[in-house]
Parts: sequence; C-alpha cells; structure tokens
Amino acid sequence: MFLLNISTIRKIIPVVCKIIVLFLIFFTSLNAQISPGDLTNAHAKYEGISNCTKCHVLGKQVQDSKCLDCHSVIKNLIQENRGYHSGADAKGKNCWNCHSEHHGRNFRIINFNTNGFDHSKAGFNLTGKHSEIKCEDCHKSDFIQIKNASLRKNTLLGLSQSCRSCHTDIHEGKLGELCSSCHNTTNFSTVENFDHSKTRYKLTGAHLNVACLKCHPSEIKNGKQNIRLIGISFSTCESCHKDVHESKFGKDCQSCHVTAGFKLINQKFFDHNKTDFPLIGKHQLVICAKCHGDNLNTKPRHQNCIDCHSDYHNGEFSGATLKDCSVCHTEKGFEPSTFTIKEHNEIKFKLTGAHLAVPCKSCHFNNDKWHFKNIGNKCIDCHKNVHGTEIIEKFMQNNQCENCHFIDDWKNIKFNHELTTFPLNGKHKEVSCGECHYKVEDTGNKKFRFVSLSSKCEGCHKDVHYGQFIENGNSDCERCHIFDSWKPEKFNHNSTRFSLEGAHQKLACSRCHPVITENNNQFIKYKLDDFKCAACHS
Repeated sequence: MFLLNISTIRKIIPVVCKIIVLFLIFFTSLNAQISPGDLTNAHAKYEGISNCTKCHVLGKQVQDSKCLDCHSVIKNLIQENRGYHSGADAKGKNCWNCHSEHHGRNFRIINFNTNGFDHSKAGFNLTGKHSEIKCEDCHKSDFIQIKNASLRKNTLLGLSQSCRSCHTDIHEGKLGELCSSCHNTTNFSTVENFDHSKTRYKLTGAHLNVACLKCHPSEIKNGKQNIRLIGISFSTCESCHKDVHESKFGKDCQSCHVTAGFKLINQKFFDHNKTDFPLIGKHQLVICAKCHGDNLNTKPRHQNCIDCHSDYHNGEFSGATLKDCSVCHTEKGFEPSTFTIKEHNEIKFKLTGAHLAVPCKSCHFNNDKWHFKNIGNKCIDCHKNVHGTEIIEKFMQNNQCENCHFIDDWKNIKFNHELTTFPLNGKHKEVSCGECHYKVEDTGNKKFRFVSLSSKCEGCHKDVHYGQFIENGNSDCERCHIFDSWKPEKFNHNSTRFSLEGAHQKLACSRCHPVITENNNQFIKYKLDDFKCAACHS
C-alpha cells in the first residue's frame, strides 16, 4: 500500500478542504436552481427533484398543457370556450401568470376576491334575484355537477348553467329544459317571457286579455300549490264557454263567431262580398249593428262614403271629389293618404327639392286639424322670415326667398354680392356668408344682419391701431392695406409728414414706432407727436 508521509499530507489537506468547500457551494447553488422555494400546500405532494417533470418540461418553463393535464375541468371549459378562463382577462395568458409556485406552503396560489367580481366574465350574467344572493348560495357542493378529483375544496367551478341544477323543476320536465322561455330572474311567479303562440293553442282576439287562471286553474300537486298548465281541453269552445244557443246552431261556434268578440260575425258564415257592397279593409271589423242596426235585414245607404261617414274636411273638397273619398283614402284606414307626389305636382304647388322629403303633416296639419285648401303657396306661408327687415325690397321682392335660396338646400345660397354696395374682393371671397351676416346674441338667439351691417372695416375687424388713423370718423384701412393680405402693401412712408431718407431707410420700424400701452390697450404707436431729431437722437 502506498503510504503518504507527514509532509505530503500537510500539503494535501488544504487542497482537499478547498475542493470540499467548492462542492458545497456548487451543491447549494444547484439545489437553489432546481427548487427556488417550497410548493404550496395544494401541490406539496409534488415536492422533490423526481417530480419536477410533472409540471416542468426539461430546459423550458412550466407549460399550460402540464397544468391542464391535472386541472381537467378548466381544460374542458377552455376547449368549450366557456367560463372565466376563456374570457378576456385570462385568455392568452400562461397559467403561472396568475398562479405562480415555489413561494412557500401557505402562499395563496389562487388569489381570487369575490367582492366586486364581474360575474359576466365567467359567462353567466347575474340578473334579477341572482344579483342579490351570496356566492356560497350557488357555489356549494350540493349543486356541483362535475365530480372531479382536481376540484379543490370551496371551489367555484363545477356548476351547470341549467336552472334545474339549483332549482326544483315543479313542472317535472314536462315543459322542457329552457325555463327562461317562460320565467325571468326577477320574479318567478310572472311568465313575461312566455309566448302562448308557440303552443298548440294560439291566443287571438279577446283571448289575449283573459287572465291565465281563467283557463289554467290552481291545484294541489304533490302537496304543493301549483297551476295546471297541461291537460287543458281546448278542442271545442264549449270546453270553456257555455253554449247560449243550446246547440241550435251546431257545435262549430267559429262558423259564426270570431275570437275578437262574441258579437262579431265570422265572415265565413255570411259572405258580404256577394252583396253590392263588399267588405274590404277596416269595414271587415265593423260590427253588423253599426250599419244595419238591430235589424240585419235593413239595407243602409252606401253609394257614397258620406252616407256613413261625416265630412272630416268640412267642405274643403266638393262635387265628385267629396263623394269619392277613394281619391285619397282606402278602406284600410284614413291614413296614410294615397295622394301621390305625381298628383301633387299636377296642382298649383309642385313638390320639388327638399319639399319632397317633408311629411304631409308639416304643411297640412295645423291646430290638431288637417287643412288642404287655402293654406298658401309662398315660402312665408309655411316658413318664418328669419331676416325680418334686414333685407331690402330690391333683393327680396314679394318675400320671394328663391332670390337667394335653393329649394334643394336652404343653406345653399345663390346671391350675387356684386349687386350690393360692398363687392367681395380678395380674401373676402373666401369668407363664408355667416362669418359676417350671422351672429349669436348673448341671449342665445340667432340673428342675421344685412342692412344693419356696417360696410366699414371696423364692422367686422378690430381696429388694432386704436383710432390712430381715423379721419372724419373713418379709419379707411384701404389707404394702407389690400384685400388679399393684411400687410400694409399700399403704405408709402414718403407720403407721410416724415419721408425716409439716408440711414433712416435702413432702420427697423420698431426703432421709431414703439409698442405702448394706453387705456389698457397695447399697440404700436405710428402717429408720432414730434419729428425733431432730438426726439429720437440725444
């Protein structure tokens, strides 16, 4: 055996100690990389290096597929695009974004707060009474439909959206699975959603106003008060109604009567169209006695509409037109009128432009009454003259608005401004009419200005010179400015009392014309008080 001497051992011991220390450091680092912390109580059984691949993929982070292999209920919900994990808050996220691990045994891996939770995000809106109950009233083991080992204690998963998963079906399945076809979540006793027309017996006429209990009596079933909804006989009218004719006219009540009213005669029994007055439109709904009185053998006059109907128009229409109401109306009803635009354009006032879109009522209905004759055909007969006296007779003879406006569009103006004393030049051609002629007063009222509008520049523009160039009450801005630009292109300093000569020609204007403040107004002073050299040169 090879033996080491004391001297050699003394040299080796420090090296061995260093190797042991490095190994301990490496092992500690390796262990930290493998397990950064304890798993939560829920996943404690997966603790240990041999279980890592149950959640992790070697060389990669935790994959959702690994999580969902265990949490199959959530996996199924995601595949069916149902539940909270299929919504916008969770969709596209990794499981560990919300449920991270290795933070200790008591770490809350599910950090979910029911307070203020928007339940619609789970795919089930809480409405009516559902919005008033507590979470635990529904989310309890008695109602959980899915029995799965991956469901945790106090889970919020596993519920069905079927009403019968929480509520007893008092109808015992005989009325189908969809309770919402009749009931709502606000009040179970009401059946506002129920549509009787989808049953074998459709409600028509007066039956629509009959209380449900009249046909569906209350009964005791299985010891509970209930309403009989099925097994109701309806094959004949006698199932509910007494035959006042005592079978003298047979069992088929519908051969004479209709559900709209017992006193209304069914046209299938008596064909009025075989007479010289066929019943059309609303005439079919008129009770016989309305025209025939108590004796159905009475033959009323019916040659003209006014034989039965009063003249609503009070003589506005006369002659053949009065007798033949069908020129404008039909038996389907007084409204709408059948009078067409083509027929309207054959009379004095033709409908053109924007008038084509105006409802008849706008012109013909006034003071709760229809009027057709003598309602006027000028603009001011229907429209208010918003200009008042602002437009002189020259431009609006006989209140003819057409001189400026188009019928197609009231805001489209065709006025020639060159005919006025203020032709539009330069930039004025680009300004909209309303910039000068339209004003909203402090009271909020709109006001148009034409005659009252001053033609002076100050009428629209602020005098930035604050009266320096006013002569005989007129600023006469055109002495310096042109309409194409505000720059004083027409101004010639040599035409003033102080001609620019020599070095003065090179000076900036501001060297002689300072900005001053006067009466709280700041402006450039152009009108100098003194032209002596000493006024500028010391």
